[in-house]
Amino acid sequence: MADLVSSLLSLSWRLPLEGARQLTRLALFPLTSLAGNGGALGSTANAVERGMDELFRATAEAAGQLQDGILDLFGAAEPGLPAWRPEPPGVRRLRPAAPPGNVRRPAPGERASQARTVRVENTAQAYLELLEALGVRYFFGNAGSDFPSLIDAFARRAQEGKTAPRPILVPHETCAVSMAHGYHLVTGEPPVVMVHSTVGTANALCGLINASRSGIPLILTAGRTPVHEEGVPGSRELVIHWSQEMMDQGSLARSFTKWDYELRSFRQLETVVRRAFTLATTEPQGPVYLTLPRDLMAEPQTELTLHPPAGAEGLSAAAPPYPDPEAVDRAAGLLAGAAQPLILTRSFGRRPEAVRHLVDLAESFAIPVVEYQIPEFLNFPHSHPLHLGFGGPPTGIALLDQADVIVVIDCPMPWAPEQQRPRSEAKVIHLGVDPFQSRYPIWGFPAALAIPGDSAATVALLAAEMRERRQGREPEIEARHARIRQIHDQQRAAWAEIALQGGAGPLASFFWVSHCLSRIKDGNTIVVQEYNLSLEAIPFDQPGSYLGFAPSGGLGFGVGGALGVKLGAPEKTVVSVIGDGTYILGAPSAAHLVSAQYGLPILWVVTNNRGWAAMAWQTDSVHREGWAKRADSYPLTRFEVDSAWEKVVEAFGGHGEVVRDPRELPGALERGLRVVREEGRQALVNVHCDFYFWDPARAGRAEAGPKGE
Repeated sequence: MADLVSSLLSLSWRLPLEGARQLTRLALFPLTSLAGNGGALGSTANAVERGMDELFRATAEAAGQLQDGILDLFGAAEPGLPAWRPEPPGVRRLRPAAPPGNVRRPAPGERASQARTVRVENTAQAYLELLEALGVRYFFGNAGSDFPSLIDAFARRAQEGKTAPRPILVPHETCAVSMAHGYHLVTGEPPVVMVHSTVGTANALCGLINASRSGIPLILTAGRTPVHEEGVPGSRELVIHWSQEMMDQGSLARSFTKWDYELRSFRQLETVVRRAFTLATTEPQGPVYLTLPRDLMAEPQTELTLHPPAGAEGLSAAAPPYPDPEAVDRAAGLLAGAAQPLILTRSFGRRPEAVRHLVDLAESFAIPVVEYQIPEFLNFPHSHPLHLGFGGPPTGIALLDQADVIVVIDCPMPWAPEQQRPRSEAKVIHLGVDPFQSRYPIWGFPAALAIPGDSAATVALLAAEMRERRQGREPEIEARHARIRQIHDQQRAAWAEIALQGGAGPLASFFWVSHCLSRIKDGNTIVVQEYNLSLEAIPFDQPGSYLGFAPSGGLGFGVGGALGVKLGAPEKTVVSVIGDGTYILGAPSAAHLVSAQYGLPILWVVTNNRGWAAMAWQTDSVHREGWAKRADSYPLTRFEVDSAWEKVVEAFGGHGEVVRDPRELPGALERGLRVVREEGRQALVNVHCDFYFWDPARAGRAEAGPKGE
């Protein structure tokens, strides 16, 4: 009804008004044609036509306000900019959960479809106005010589009381991109990062690779050396303006972005920026890369007109692909007919509200769930009796070799074929927006059926189909549930014993560290981990409470990522669990500076095994009885320095402790957590851990000292 009323009202005033305008133009045409020859009549006619245009605009605005008032009676007035309401379950947010402090909202009666014009002095100021209109709250950056106009633009905005986007200085690009990555995980917003030219892009690549493989809609921008050598504002004046230029700067990032482009003129600014956001947020989501020449950003301008759709409400990604109902029905038939079904996932829980759909699916036919390999999110409650672990050594993926139907959901590597594989007759079903991992150069896992589509929607539909097939199958389902629960309970009992043993030796095991953390975390805690957290010893049941790392494994995410999580969820207690190698690659001095400067207290737990233990483990995996194992010598893997990581955080006003005796760990964690929660300062606990985490025969040795000791 409201839509019909809106259409009729619009036609009732637009058609007569536009008709009168065009008739006036037609009548004046003979006179306006004289204007080019300087005739007085022609000039007068032009003035009359301009007056008619102004009258039309004023009348249209008044009529639009009247229409809105009438439509209010039908509950159909246009809302303008976002109402900042939560989206329905399963819908990915493309706008902030709370409005930026200074986003302009329409005046009463003003229509959201109207263009609006803002005064600017240069392209950089216009760019920030556009980001504000798109709902961007934070601008993560590490400045270089291509930033002057942006720095000046931010200064102007501060003087004018404009608070969004807020510039966040992150003095290393790996940390900046990781921080943006973590921020997106808890807000759903497409984050904006800017780095310096080619060299800043090179530093950002590790974080970019992680964002790409995790499907983060990152807007990565970089300055570009000035196009002009002289004669315009911002032209070249430093040696780097010649030496940093590439033939094709976009090629640096192209393998890990969906789109790259160089802004070429002010006229295309809004089109290009909107396209960047739209492509990044369209499934499968991923980063885009935009370069901004220094001289173009400094180019003088007078105004920017923002065209409809205006603001973050107009940030419209393409709708995610919807699963084929016939394919879902076929998948349900295969699952319902399976004697030993199994679900594998790594990243389904990206949207916390989707987890319940996977629980529904698993419970419909008592289907066990394994999170493999090292889950990126909490995908399924760990204490649920149908959860069968994480597929780690020594047992591998539970029931994989027995399964006859396997559902793989958002899992880029469902198993390691060299170590374990399903039986040849097993039917494998793949679900996800890109089930065949089209961005991976090689990927050869079997698939009896693949259903492209939003995985949350697909799983919800599949669960509904499975429930319809339950009738008469209840005894079989209940029997399977009892068998799976028994395996689940046996797993947990074994893990608890391993965890306690890990605290009895001279060095803490990863299991012991995780067990101690499980005793201090609560429902308000988010744990960010990169490699050394043993999920077997620290169960998570609350969706969104655990955040892992990208499948690409670009080390360093856990450092900056935790800062982004805290920025996006300031009410949460954030704990970052990282290895000493990860800590090094995460640019810790930059991270601690950001934590102190912006009031983002984190509890950092560094599991310090003094080296790249994972590389020694991989050496043993490839050369099971090789020279390295026989000699117990792993060159290029050991840090032969007793690094006092706890002192690094102290340099930035934080609290640091070292733990050498595993029995002292619980107290150290409690003290660190107290500093974070009560004092609002960051804290770091440097825990000396066992190097040989993969080899029980060698685990638990006293810590080896540097060579020659």
